Amino acid sequence: MSENRTKGLRRGARVAGVGAAAAVAMGLLSTGAANADTFVPLPDGQKVGPGVTITRNGERALISPSLAANGAGRVVWVSGNAVADVTETPEGTVGPNNGPAGNPGTNNSSTHGASQLSTGYIVGCQVSIADDAISAGVSGSVNLSGASAGGSIGINLGPGEVKFVQIDYKDILKPGVYSVEYQDAEIQVQGCAGYAQARSYTVVEIIGDHYSKTSLYGMPFSIG
Repeated sequence: MSENRTKGLRRGARVAGVGAAAAVAMGLLSTGAANADTFVPLPDGQKVGPGVTITRNGERALISPSLAANGAGRVVWVSGNAVADVTETPEGTVGPNNGPAGNPGTNNSSTHGASQLSTGYIVGCQVSIADDAISAGVSGSVNLSGASAGGSIGINLGPGEVKFVQIDYKDILKPGVYSVEYQDAEIQVQGCAGYAQARSYTVVEIIGDHYSKTSLYGMPFSIG
């Protein structure tokens, strides 16, 4: 069994299916800002699917008010590790990545000729991010493939809106253990005057004649 590990986030950004209100960037938490943050430890999780076992561990969040100080913004720094132990997959060929198709319930990941592990967060404004909210689809999505340190992911959310924010992904070209690890990835939420929630997702799609999609969701948590 081969082992593929990724530390941090890959450089560059990939954006697809983004509404006009969503701006994109990404970065790391500064040491000084951590002093005023609320620390939220989050439980580990595991999901077994066809040909894959997904494990999520070390997840945590730091939450603080937005520097805009307008009552409609807040910032969350998220960290975690998503691991896929893949036992069955065709080799596949990596092709152009056009992002999510935008169909309800399917736009938290996208395959492009190869099996794939992707992870990120579902963010909602004045809506409970339970399973029914996920299956209903989202109003838009922000898809990032790792940015360099020093930026941020910025999204605008109105009441009742839910968006997927992809942190990173890993192509799966043969059976093995694949990992996406991230630390202090910053998500800035603006435009939400009410309460906001976030919830991690990890998705593995296996291509081939026996296509499968296995999704592991984390515990929802308040971001103010």
